[in-house]
Amino acid sequence: MNVIDTKIPDVKIIEPAVFGDDRGFFMETWQQKKFEELVTGKPTTFVQDNHSKSKKGILRGLHYQTENTQGKLVRVISGEVFDVAVDIRKNSKTYGQWVGVYLSAENKKQLWVPEGFAHGFYVTSDEAEFVYKCTDYYNPKAEHSILWNDLDIGIEWPLSDAEPILSLKDQLGSHFFHAEMLG
Repeated sequence: MNVIDTKIPDVKIIEPAVFGDDRGFFMETWQQKKFEELVTGKPTTFVQDNHSKSKKGILRGLHYQTENTQGKLVRVISGEVFDVAVDIRKNSKTYGQWVGVYLSAENKKQLWVPEGFAHGFYVTSDEAEFVYKCTDYYNPKAEHSILWNDLDIGIEWPLSDAEPILSLKDQLGSHFFHAEMLG
């Protein structure tokens, strides 16, 4: 696997080695020893896998949990999304900064979003299937959402002509500086 640094040192783009021919392809999507050695530099355990399907124009996020904080290893198995991680660790040198990357079934890239980050994605293809591994369990009582278009963060979403389609929870998200951040 090839690990690519981003402008936020803890967030990594992972390009798995893909072996293919006219019959199809094979790739290793996760291997604990390599992941810990090349990506996190520490023991990392995943406890939950999630799979979502969304249509073009849907924006999910920016989500985070104040308890049971989750690291996420994300990838797209059908279609394409613009995936975003925002550093919400108050004592971090990159607090409030974001990283965005296109993930698609075609490019097979993955993004490591460590604990202490808000996460979201915008579907750029007709539909997309998004899968991710989590380092802790989903805790709906501790889940929060930051507004996708918060001016203090300034994410440059690759929006089509229409406004993104949001869930009610995401429409009611907090502004970045009013959100309950992580110490």
